[in-house]
Amino acid sequence: MPDGSERAPIAVDVAASINEVTAAEWNACARADNPFLSHAFLSALEDSGSVAPKAGWLPQHLLVRDEDGNLVACAPLYLKGHSYGEYVFDWGWADAFERAGGTYYPKLVSAIPFTPATSRRLLIHPDVDQARMTEVLGGALIEAMRQHKVSSVHVNFPTETEWSVLGEMGFLKRVGLQYHWENRGYQTFDDFLADLSSRKRKSIRKERREALASGIDIHRLTGPDIEERHWDAFYNFYVDTSDRKWGSAYLNREFFRLLGDRLADRVMLVMAERDGMLVGGALNLIGDDTLYGRNWGCVADFKFLHFEACYYQAIDFAIERGLARVEAGAQGQHKIQRGYLPTFTYSNHFLESDNFRDAVDDFVGREHMQLKHEAAMLMEESPFRKTD
Repeated sequence: MPDGSERAPIAVDVAASINEVTAAEWNACARADNPFLSHAFLSALEDSGSVAPKAGWLPQHLLVRDEDGNLVACAPLYLKGHSYGEYVFDWGWADAFERAGGTYYPKLVSAIPFTPATSRRLLIHPDVDQARMTEVLGGALIEAMRQHKVSSVHVNFPTETEWSVLGEMGFLKRVGLQYHWENRGYQTFDDFLADLSSRKRKSIRKERREALASGIDIHRLTGPDIEERHWDAFYNFYVDTSDRKWGSAYLNREFFRLLGDRLADRVMLVMAERDGMLVGGALNLIGDDTLYGRNWGCVADFKFLHFEACYYQAIDFAIERGLARVEAGAQGQHKIQRGYLPTFTYSNHFLESDNFRDAVDDFVGREHMQLKHEAAMLMEESPFRKTD
C-alpha cells in the first residue's frame, strides 16, 4: 500500500452489498473503535434482511481503491425511498420539494441504518493521505448523487471534523441535539452522584431503590453470557415497544441472532428479571471510549425501571470500563436530570436544485440558532452542582 505522501492513481466503485468487500478490507478502513462501522454490524443488517431494497434501503457503498486494488477508503451509503430509520428529520423538506413539483425520493444517505450515533462516515485507511481521501470521498458522494439522478445526498451523524470539511466542499451543515453523559474521571457511581446537587443525588438514589423494589434483579451480560433465550426475550421487548411507539420494528429476530454471533463481545445487554422471568431489557454496544445505548423494551410498566436499565446501568458500566461517555440515543429531555447533558450532533446535505438548496440553507441556519438557544436553556436544568 502506498504511503501517505504518494498520490497514486485511484478508482472509485460502488458495492451493492457490504459482502462484496472482505471484512479485513472494510475493517482496515473502519478501524476498531466503533462497532457500528464494522463489517460484522453492517453485514448483520444486510444478511438479516433488515436492510434491503424491500425495506427501502438499497446498499450503494462507496469503495476507493489504489492502483494495486487495495481498498484505501470507503463509506456506507444507501439509496432510500423514504426517511424512516434515519433520526435526522427531513420530511418537511420532502413535502416542500414535492409540492413545488420536484421528486425528493429516492435520495442517497451515508449513515448507519437505525443508529443515531456519532461516528466517522468517511472511512480512510490510516496509511494513506487522510485529507486527500476525505476530498475523494466527498466528491464521490456528490458524483453518486448525479449518476443516480436523485435530488440529494445526506451524511447523518458524522464527526464534527467531517461535518466541517464537508461544509467546505459545499454540503449544507445541520445540527441536532442529543443527551450524552460524560465521565469526569469517576471511579464509582457514588463519585458521579457526589458531583450532583443534593436534591438530584437523593432523587436518583430513590429512583434506583424503587426500580428494584418489586423484586426485580438486574443482570449485565456481554459475550458468551448472552444466550439465545436472552435474545428471544429482548426481541419480544423490542417489538412490543416498536409496535406501541412507531407502528413497526425496523430490526428482525435474525438480526439479533447475527449480532450475537458476530459481535457479542461488543454487546452489553441489560436484562431485568422478576420471579425467574425476564421482564425488560436494554441493548448497548461498546466502543473503545463510548457506550452506545440503542434499544429498550419491557413487558409491563415497572416504575423507574426504564431509567435504571437504560441510564444508570449504562453509567455504572461505563465507569467500570473506564469509558469516556455514554450516548443514550435520540431525544429525551428527561435524560438531563439523570446526568445526560445536551450535546450537538451533526449532519451534512448536498441538494442538487439551487433554489431548493437556498431554501434549506436558510432553514438550517435558523434552526441552528434556535437549537443553540434551546441547548443553553436546557443546560440550566443540569443536575450537577454549580461551581465558580
